[in-house]
Amino acid sequence: MDAILLEGFNMPPGIAIIVGFLLGMGLAAIGFQIYSRAKDKTFHEDLERQIDGAKREAENIIKSAKIEAAEEAIKKKEELTAQANRTRDELRETEQRLTKREDVLEKQIESVDQRETALRKHEEKINVRLEHVAEKDKQLSSLLAQQKNQLLKITAMSQDDAKELLLKRLEDECEHEMSTLIQRKVEEAQDTADEKSREVINTAIQRYAAEQTCDATVSTVEIPNDDMKGRVIGREGRNIRAFEKATGVDVIVDDTPGMVIVSGFNPVRREVARLAMERLIQDGRIHPSRIEELVTQTKKDVNHKVLQIGKEAAVEANVRGLPNKVLSLIGALKFRTSYGQNVLRHSIEVAFLSQVMADELNLDSSIARRAGLLHDIGKAIDHEVEGGHPEIGANFLKRFNESSVILNAVGAHHGDITADNPYTPLVAAADAISASRPGARRETLERYIKRLEKLEEIAGSFEGVENSYAIQAGREIRVIVDADKIADDTAMKIARDIAGKVENEMTYPGEIQVTLLRELRCIEYAK
Repeated sequence: MDAILLEGFNMPPGIAIIVGFLLGMGLAAIGFQIYSRAKDKTFHEDLERQIDGAKREAENIIKSAKIEAAEEAIKKKEELTAQANRTRDELRETEQRLTKREDVLEKQIESVDQRETALRKHEEKINVRLEHVAEKDKQLSSLLAQQKNQLLKITAMSQDDAKELLLKRLEDECEHEMSTLIQRKVEEAQDTADEKSREVINTAIQRYAAEQTCDATVSTVEIPNDDMKGRVIGREGRNIRAFEKATGVDVIVDDTPGMVIVSGFNPVRREVARLAMERLIQDGRIHPSRIEELVTQTKKDVNHKVLQIGKEAAVEANVRGLPNKVLSLIGALKFRTSYGQNVLRHSIEVAFLSQVMADELNLDSSIARRAGLLHDIGKAIDHEVEGGHPEIGANFLKRFNESSVILNAVGAHHGDITADNPYTPLVAAADAISASRPGARRETLERYIKRLEKLEEIAGSFEGVENSYAIQAGREIRVIVDADKIADDTAMKIARDIAGKVENEMTYPGEIQVTLLRELRCIEYAK
């Protein structure tokens, strides 16, 4: 290239070199400038791309920030809404409580108003009574003055006649005053019945206890034929003697066809003897060794059966924590009767009745059930131990650490000892209720008719009674009086007098209701 330049311009070599150098530098500068421009263009493009990317990233960040801000705002809104709901619920509950308090306050205010009204009425009654007393004083003064005048008039009468006349008048006045007083007292008792109900019920319950002493002491065993009686007796009576010795009962073999009688006061022994006799007759091998073997096995079976019966009775009556010895005696009551009533069923019934009355009186029903179930437990061993069954039962239960309440209820349910807790009269009342309900016990027709006739006779002995009828198996007496002879205020006194005379002159289970009827009929005819 230098050579071309030298030839073209025809310059000296030094100048040509300088010129070439300068041209090279110029070309280099031009090339560098071209390269720089190209590089600046690429840099600007990269820079623009980076700026665009940064813008897009900034937009994405802004969008993400907006989304997060929106989510945070929604979350805050939900939290504020939940808090507002909680606050609203709390305010609602507070409002309800305040409403209830307002209702309670209103009821209290109403109660106070009612009490004030009752006090005002009571005060008015007292004022009326004071006025009545003042009037009575005036009447009494007037009567005294009249009596003085009357005495002056009857001075010609004898002393006895004058005394009889005065006593007759005084009796009539006192009877009228007494009837009025009884009616007023009954009305007052009705007004305060709610306050005195527990005391009245508890006092009334104690009057209805009834005794029971009759037991069934024989059991019968059927035999297939009369030849079996000879085998039961054995040669020279050895079989029957071995049987009586093993069982502790008496065996009666008489002329009664198809029957052998087992007699004994111990109900469990009697049941063992009955079952053993039935098994011997079925087995057919009747001799002393076989008798001892069967009686021993029967005793085990009966004792197990008695224990199971006692457990079932305790479960039925919902009484817990009784030891097996006590449960065995309870089971033995199944074989004991009183006036034809099964003593075990009677005890369970007394337990339920005691619970019902305890619930009515707000007492512990579990204690009442326990005392009711155990009250006649002494009857299971009263043939072995001296004394009455209440005392025997209480002494037996004392060995098993029964509470003093249960012991007193068992020992005092027939009034043998003093009751020291409210459960004892409950058990006594339940005992009488169970024994006196219709169909519970046997009563001869003759005694039944005599009791009804006695009731009607007592009611008919009062003056003014026209008719009297004993109804509901002698548990109610209906008395009809003459309305012309008996006034309304006197009728209540006659009813009370009849009830008092029945209580004093008759013996009966439960209670007898006296219903007195007074009817005044006025008949006229329109012509």
